[in-house]
Amino acid sequence: MATPAQWVSGARPRTLPAAIAPVLAGTAVAAYFDLEVWWKAALALLVSLLLQVGVNYANDYSDGVRGTDDDRVGPMRLVGSGAATAAAVKRAALGTLALAAAVGLVLAATTAWWLVAVGALSILAAWFYTGGSKPYGYLGLGELMVFVFFGLVAVLGTVYVQVHHHVNGWFAYDPLPAGMHFSVWPSAWWAAVGVGALACAILVANNLRDIPTDREVGKRTLAVVLGDRRTRRLYVGLVLVAVVMLVLVALATTLAALVGLVALVPLGRASRTVLRGASGPGLVPVLAGTGAGELLYAAGAFIGLLVAR
Repeated sequence: MATPAQWVSGARPRTLPAAIAPVLAGTAVAAYFDLEVWWKAALALLVSLLLQVGVNYANDYSDGVRGTDDDRVGPMRLVGSGAATAAAVKRAALGTLALAAAVGLVLAATTAWWLVAVGALSILAAWFYTGGSKPYGYLGLGELMVFVFFGLVAVLGTVYVQVHHHVNGWFAYDPLPAGMHFSVWPSAWWAAVGVGALACAILVANNLRDIPTDREVGKRTLAVVLGDRRTRRLYVGLVLVAVVMLVLVALATTLAALVGLVALVPLGRASRTVLRGASGPGLVPVLAGTGAGELLYAAGAFIGLLVAR
């Protein structure tokens, strides 16, 4: 039987910034335009965290039963290590995703019922990343789905549930003074793209580390398809995209949003490590640095926009 510490490790807490950052970024944009609704932001954060933990347990289960995790570098694998049975990890995954659905229903009931469909798609995406007969994570589509769900959906959804509290409709409200050319929505989209790029960078770093073992078991991640050198360039490119998106957010709102560039400290260090050819265990700090960078990126923008509004 796995210990509580092993279950926590199996939840992969280093990936949680990918769940926190989009809610911070979305709330930052909403707050700048005086549209924040804190209790809805808190519910959105809880849904995001539960989905992240749920997908981590689901991946542990699916990869474990396939034998993909038999020889891995990195965090604890509950099934692959034999610390927990596949059935127990599957129950943990489904239970966590069910809790995410329950909290999401509260958000949908207080916002718009079509959000139930978005939540259902998010849960299906979480399960079929490595689950099912043809998991999309084995077909090089993992980064795309992470960008969509932990970037676009999470950030824009966070903004929407708060804006909807004030007005009924996506485009029904322009909170900016007359004469200004930007509204909340371009800022929200740019923030979503920036956060999504960094969420992708976390997965790219993870898959770069696992290229040798993934090739052996036939797991065709995007890193396996691109190869080592181009995957390293992709990582740095994603970091640069995030920087450009933050600059666009700042130009549309306030230069105080550039406080988020403090993220370049860990992201710059991680990028150097990637470009210098680190592999295997040498890439583990890159994962931690990228997660910290994404969190600082969103938190910095949040503080800047909240203070300067």
